[in-house]
Amino acid sequence: MSKPVVASYCTTFLKPEMLHIYRQVTGLRDFETFIVCKERQCEDRYPFPDIELAPAARKNFLRRFWLKYVRREPPIVYRGEYGVLAALLEQRHTDLMHVYFGHTGVHLFPFLQRWPKPAVVSFHGMDVQPRADQPDYLPTLRRMLQFLPMVMARSESLRVRLVDLGCDPAKIRLNRTGIPMAQFPFRERPIPEDGSWHLVQACRLIEKKGLDLTLKAFADFQARFPAAKLTIAGEGPLLESLKEQAAALALGDSVSFPGFLSVPQLYSLYASAHIFIHPSRLTEDQNQEGIPNSMIEAMATGLPVVATRHGGIPEAVTHGETGLLAPENDWPALAGFLDRLTAAPHEWTTMSRAAALSARENFDSAVQVAKLEGFYAELLTPP
Repeated sequence: MSKPVVASYCTTFLKPEMLHIYRQVTGLRDFETFIVCKERQCEDRYPFPDIELAPAARKNFLRRFWLKYVRREPPIVYRGEYGVLAALLEQRHTDLMHVYFGHTGVHLFPFLQRWPKPAVVSFHGMDVQPRADQPDYLPTLRRMLQFLPMVMARSESLRVRLVDLGCDPAKIRLNRTGIPMAQFPFRERPIPEDGSWHLVQACRLIEKKGLDLTLKAFADFQARFPAAKLTIAGEGPLLESLKEQAAALALGDSVSFPGFLSVPQLYSLYASAHIFIHPSRLTEDQNQEGIPNSMIEAMATGLPVVATRHGGIPEAVTHGETGLLAPENDWPALAGFLDRLTAAPHEWTTMSRAAALSARENFDSAVQVAKLEGFYAELLTPP
């Protein structure tokens, strides 16, 4: 008996920071999937055997004029995108469609309204924020949430935001992205008797990650532990400004920016570190965090977390058990928590082991993929 077929639609497959999506689509067992995308990136990093580039619409100016000005159809229809995508999905005997990211769902909403089979849209964080250049974004998003039979959210905080936007809570499924725990085994670490504590943050270098707060807290911490060091791994638009800030704080060679790291390189980094720091915050344009994958990876290796009460972070980090959580934008509180952990080796050791256990109990990729396939099966079950 053949497996049901899922069309996984992701506009760009895949940007470097989208490892969590790669883990999902390659982890499916009871469903087959193929990728539909408009742009292929990082092919060497994210190989995948079955990718369909969304075909270009055939130009027919008379038909386009009629659909646009007489029928008043939306762009996805009068430009021909609906027809070619529908034909592709029919040719591939598609049973359901999983659209990654809410903004892609908004673009495809006219298609989803017309396509006769079930579809689900998953939300990841930045896709619930307003868009100044698209005044119709939130109204269309609300209509889409009312229309879809199922919606997925990466965290409880995103689920709350979707309800605020008008989504029926009964439609929402928590779709956590899992971590392949075999790639991030627990590592026992000795306490650095010489004060050479190693802090690490791994993420995209953007505003919501609170990297400027990380540098301020570390500068305060290093005043008491001159041998301490900080590694900020990742790429993004803030790299040069962060380097300038580190220089202004006179941090010298104690801060390093190694760029984007592979999974084995990340594990080596985590294994050499003592604390994972991640002070995320809500930005002015309402961009919020789900649950950072790098944080779960670090916890799996045994790193306690110093972070903020933001987005989905409190769903993964239990304050006082697997890490310590400060208010958003409060770098002195972060520095204080660093002092607390390093002044109490027993607490640091206890949190290290608790973090690794919690990551395995709640974020194992095999468990999360099985839940995802259960949601797919639910969509295909007649009411």
